[in-house]
Amino acid sequence: MDVQAKPSSTAETQLLRSCFSAYATGVTVVTVGGDAPHGMTANSFTTVSLDPPLVLVCVGRQAIMHGLLAETGTFAISVLAAEQEGVARFFADKRRPLGAEQFEAVDWVPGQITGAPLIRGALAHFECKLRAGYDGGDHTIFVGELLSLDRHLDDKALLFHLGRFHQFDSE
Repeated sequence: MDVQAKPSSTAETQLLRSCFSAYATGVTVVTVGGDAPHGMTANSFTTVSLDPPLVLVCVGRQAIMHGLLAETGTFAISVLAAEQEGVARFFADKRRPLGAEQFEAVDWVPGQITGAPLIRGALAHFECKLRAGYDGGDHTIFVGELLSLDRHLDDKALLFHLGRFHQFDSE
């Protein structure tokens, strides 16, 4: 496949997905607070800079989160622990309830600065102020400046690799 061209067939799109899935990623839940709180599972999260402290998350243009994130200007990230596969699946399910009702199914606390839901039991939490958005094809690359962070002692992470959830244990 010519990497400069869009995949022109279903087979090329499947090859692209297969190649992308070879890269193992952590799993997060991205949330926004306010009058219409919302969450979504995302594995397209990474650090950008230590000074200033910046992170990024890629959100599909068709996702409900896309408009809400741009509208609220703040968001939170919960880095999921190995035993939180159910939480990841819940926030990836398009049939889940919307608004505040979706958070009735999970244990969470509001972020102290943004009010965005933070998933209890996660390995780390980040509250962010939206700093910039960049065109990323069918996604927008949202860069956030850290407002607060919190790390928990558990090192057993939830991973996504080859289209499936896995657990990583640092021991």
